[in-house]
Amino acid sequence: MKETFGKKIRNDLKESQIDWKVIIAFIPIAFFTYLFHEFGHWTFGELSGNDMILSLNNSAPQNGQFINDSDALWSAIGGPVFTILQGSIFLLLTWLTKSIFTYSITFFAVFSRFYSIILGGLNLQDEARIAAMLDWNKYLVAAIVLTILFLILWRSNRIMKLNKKAIGYFTFLGVFAILIVIGVNELIITK
Repeated sequence: MKETFGKKIRNDLKESQIDWKVIIAFIPIAFFTYLFHEFGHWTFGELSGNDMILSLNNSAPQNGQFINDSDALWSAIGGPVFTILQGSIFLLLTWLTKSIFTYSITFFAVFSRFYSIILGGLNLQDEARIAAMLDWNKYLVAAIVLTILFLILWRSNRIMKLNKKAIGYFTFLGVFAILIVIGVNELIITK
């Protein structure tokens, strides 16, 4: 007897360890990830002696200018470093707990940078700004960051024994969560 489409999806989700709790958790995970990334920019900017401001999808000097160019470089580096840190910490926690929730946080750290770099326009991303400030090829920093993050995700997938189909479902959840963050950010900006 042929499986119905709905039953097939339910079975796939169960096999992928995705239930309604994981689906709902993706929204706060997305907001946490964006804020943590921006907190990286803020932290490196503050450590460089700049008075920084922080929002959902931006961190910048309060007066609009960094004290010097190297401060701008360090602040730009802070976001990707914190995203890699998030992925690494939650990879370790995934290894220790085998929790689909810690895996979800690892996944979203990787997915958010991939989504931003590939679909958000590389020239608008931190990695391109870092490469420009270092006078490097604009793809080099993005390739380094994405390689590190993909290795983290690869290891997390192995720990959780997730297949490509599961990655597809997590990607769908990731897109949905990113669109919510972008929508909320737009609402905040226009107010």
